[in-house]
Amino acid sequence: MRDERIGKIASNLLDYSLDVQPGENIMLMVYDEGEALAAELVKQLYAKGAYPHLRYVRPKVQREWLKGLTESQLAQLVRWEEEMWMGMQGYIGIHGETNGSEMRDVPEEKNRMYARAYRQISHHIDNKVKGMRINYPTSALAQKANMSTEAFEDFYFDVCAFDYRKMAKACQPLYELMEQTDRVRIVSPGTDLSFSIKGIKTRTAVGKRNMPDGEVYTSPVRDSIEGTISYNTPSQYKGTLFENVRFVFREGKIVEATANHTERLNQILDSDEGARYIGEFAIAFHPHILHPMGDTLFDEKIAGSFHLTPGQAYEEADNGNKSTIHWDLISIQRPEYGGGEIWFDDRLIRKDGLFVHEALLGLNPEHLGK
Repeated sequence: MRDERIGKIASNLLDYSLDVQPGENIMLMVYDEGEALAAELVKQLYAKGAYPHLRYVRPKVQREWLKGLTESQLAQLVRWEEEMWMGMQGYIGIHGETNGSEMRDVPEEKNRMYARAYRQISHHIDNKVKGMRINYPTSALAQKANMSTEAFEDFYFDVCAFDYRKMAKACQPLYELMEQTDRVRIVSPGTDLSFSIKGIKTRTAVGKRNMPDGEVYTSPVRDSIEGTISYNTPSQYKGTLFENVRFVFREGKIVEATANHTERLNQILDSDEGARYIGEFAIAFHPHILHPMGDTLFDEKIAGSFHLTPGQAYEEADNGNKSTIHWDLISIQRPEYGGGEIWFDDRLIRKDGLFVHEALLGLNPEHLGK
């Protein structure tokens, strides 16, 4: 990687995304690889008069730790972690995993135990701390994208160094329209779904929490979803790659769930009551991300896609659903993926991945990508 590109990404993260101020405590969490970006962030944080804190997570070690985890061990750890996180004003998670399946054989009961214990801490981090998650361009991530490492690095810096201020301005009309909308209908091959978003707050995601970014999101009224959805994008969750995920909804609840790993899918959805309800609905539009690569952080921003997420709702767009999971499952509606339509209050707003509502044309790739 070229050093000047790392410096630019670090500056964007600290200046635009987190707006770091002197005296703030910022946690840098590095998963596997990512030392070069972390080192640059440390240097720039000190230059700003802020205080960097470091934590490294090695998935091979984390895997063994989780497999032997006990309730009493977790109780002690949570006491330490709560005090530490209450003193943080921001964090940046750098995810440079070299094996996305490293955690696959961790018993599900251990994952649930950990998620339950950390639920309040996770909620605090997600809603009270300035935070950013960014992937690091490893060879493993390049392989997921079916690219050479060099080509993937170019793609990575292209999408992460996007002009997110321009994106924030362009998506304002979609935000305003969603704030006024009651009924949503989504139609695609294998999908005919309707729900209400009336009274639920809408939010824009334009490089303030994730990098890359590019979506406007809200939540469905919890019990309003009716119909069927067939997701056409693979999704890796806790080490398992799921394909052909299909849900049937009645009164907001997933009453039928199938996939290539149907048993494992239903185990996840049985984590708690909220796991079978939807906590997020988002419309995505990053003009440089066009195809899935099995990595949620990139895939959920694909131009012409949407995601409908089982599990926990965000506090800033809350429909009341609580869960230990939040799983962004994605469908692409561009013609090469089967097409599709999104309707707001019986008005067509996007067809085959392109916005057709006159107020939203600026979000199409030919405008936003220039």
